[in-house]
Amino acid sequence: MILQDKVALVTGGASGIGRATATLAVSVEQHAFGAAGAKVVFSDIRGVEGEETADLIRETGAECLFVKSDVSSEADVRDLVQKATLAVSAKQRATYGKLDCAFNNAGIDLVVTPLHEQLIEDFDQIMSINARGLFLCMKYEIQQMLIQGAGAIVNNSSTNGLVALSGISPYVASKHAVMGLTRSAALDYAKQGIRINAVNPGPIATDLMARSAGQMGITFDDLGSMVSMGRIGQATEIAQAVVFLCSDAASYITGQPLAIDGGYTAN
Repeated sequence: MILQDKVALVTGGASGIGRATATLAVSVEQHAFGAAGAKVVFSDIRGVEGEETADLIRETGAECLFVKSDVSSEADVRDLVQKATLAVSAKQRATYGKLDCAFNNAGIDLVVTPLHEQLIEDFDQIMSINARGLFLCMKYEIQQMLIQGAGAIVNNSSTNGLVALSGISPYVASKHAVMGLTRSAALDYAKQGIRINAVNPGPIATDLMARSAGQMGITFDDLGSMVSMGRIGQATEIAQAVVFLCSDAASYITGQPLAIDGGYTAN
């Protein structure tokens, strides 16, 4: 219960890595925020899928709040952080009153296309969500954490925030931007009790990855063959790392990327 009684915020919590991190795991091996004992506030732009995640959490008896929110909207993000901080505990009949940790996971990908054929509109959209959205989330999360004098933030980048892959230049640019924001913000607030790190997943078995693989005409098995371990990862394997980075067990770690990629970037 390494996050017991802490308040955790997750963006992009309707599916995939976000859902795995937000939901109370059904087994000890799956340390999502719920399993770690935190009160979970999560957001997504997809309302139906978000409510499904909330139902999964509530079925376990854990506390959660789902907020439909667009991370590219400053008003939405400001409202989300405020609701996370002021959420009312059903068990204790008191407001949470704090924000201990946040996982900025919301993001999108794009169709595999050479740079000279990419549409400006698509570039603007992916930067608006993956880079601007991350900036906005950190801006308002940090404001609350400065009041508290402590907090931990984990940003979801990608192995494409560490290395490049052809055909997805705007996506690679957006994920490198995540790393730049993570590192610089970590330096800004290291002496003020706020730690900021990133996870850099390799190929993970999610709906998003399935769509990307389909565009490239390959399967999960094909992706697994490109990884040193010979398989793609599971969303729960990312969730475990996120919880670790948010916990006191990672108290001397800030400004760092954590590649969770089966050895892909070790080549």
